[in-house]
Amino acid sequence: MRGVGAALGRARTMTAMSEPTPLAATGVLDAVRFDGEGLVPAVVQEAATGQVLMVAWMTEATLRRSLAEGRTVFWSRSRQEEWRKGDTSGDRQWIREAWLDCDGDTVLLVVDQDGRGACHTGSHSCFSRVLAGPAASAPTS
Repeated sequence: MRGVGAALGRARTMTAMSEPTPLAATGVLDAVRFDGEGLVPAVVQEAATGQVLMVAWMTEATLRRSLAEGRTVFWSRSRQEEWRKGDTSGDRQWIREAWLDCDGDTVLLVVDQDGRGACHTGSHSCFSRVLAGPAASAPTS
């Protein structure tokens, strides 16, 4: 089992990020601002590439479980149930670091992605459709 306890206060080695503010392990969830439905969005980023893989929702319980188990566990708004990424697909996510944004209302999970990828369509990332930018104007074959 891979845990993330030590990673909560560890600095990332990315020049674009400022120094992290360590959160005490006992009060880490006190800083999370869940919405009126008890949810917080979680952005999932691949540790090896920095690519954003997916965005999902978490409850306090799924966030606690994710941090304790070292694997991503989310809340399905459509099914109204917890789901552990990879239990049916085998495409598991192992949490290396967990971050909370400056407002406390978004979680960033830096993961090692096992299997094909994060998207239920079979793509490595759920973000495979370009809306704007240089890639949007590139010719398609």
